[in-house]
Amino acid sequence: MIDFRKQTVLITGAGQGIGFAIARALVRQGANVVLNDYDETLAKTAVDAILNEEQSASPGHCIACPGDASDVTFIQRLVDTTVSAFGGVDIAIANAGITIFGDIFTTTPDAFQKIVDLNLRGSFFLAQLSAKQMREQGRGGSVLFMSSVVGHQAHPGLPVYSMTKAGLEMLAKQLVIDFSPLGITVNAIAPGATLTERTLDDPTYIPIWSRITPMGRPATVDDITNAALFLVSPASRHITGQSLVVDGGWTSISPPPVE
Repeated sequence: MIDFRKQTVLITGAGQGIGFAIARALVRQGANVVLNDYDETLAKTAVDAILNEEQSASPGHCIACPGDASDVTFIQRLVDTTVSAFGGVDIAIANAGITIFGDIFTTTPDAFQKIVDLNLRGSFFLAQLSAKQMREQGRGGSVLFMSSVVGHQAHPGLPVYSMTKAGLEMLAKQLVIDFSPLGITVNAIAPGATLTERTLDDPTYIPIWSRITPMGRPATVDDITNAALFLVSPASRHITGQSLVVDGGWTSISPPPVE
């Protein structure tokens, strides 16, 4: 357990999956969380689920701020909403991302732009605008990007997605230059195969990834959440510019997921 009381967190793309699990864990441990998702209904349902679950546990609080996390105008509104609701921003987690499958020959300009806009543009400007607020507050903070194992190893059908995820890890290194004097850490997590609502729709997902993952199973959202909470906590205050792979050993051997 890490004490996040008096900490305010904004997290994008958190209506379900890894983002939701991180938001829920932070609230359980006392943080005030602004939960974003593009889908307004999903965002509000997620907040209700977190608050209803935690009513008797004296946790932190959680509010929804639905909108497009690739839109810089909205990102500023997300930061402003967080400051208005809870008085500041201590932690920013750029979790929102999109995957569109297609090889180099089938990827359209529209698909390319959608992936780059959300995965890179949205993450970059969330970091920029959150860090501006942290700089004004003068008490440091933490920024976390959500990368992927395919930012480390090639994977069929994901040339653009992989490019953006590798880019986020380089961005974490680059921002050390600007953020360190402000006491702001910046890191990335690179999840491997993870059990979420989306992946569980595929009946072959668990058997395939259990077979090719050295630890014998895909990650759970809690596996990723535990790493995320560590990297945005005071326990990692001297860790910055790093990327933590959470994949059960898959990148060590990297077999493709074929049936």
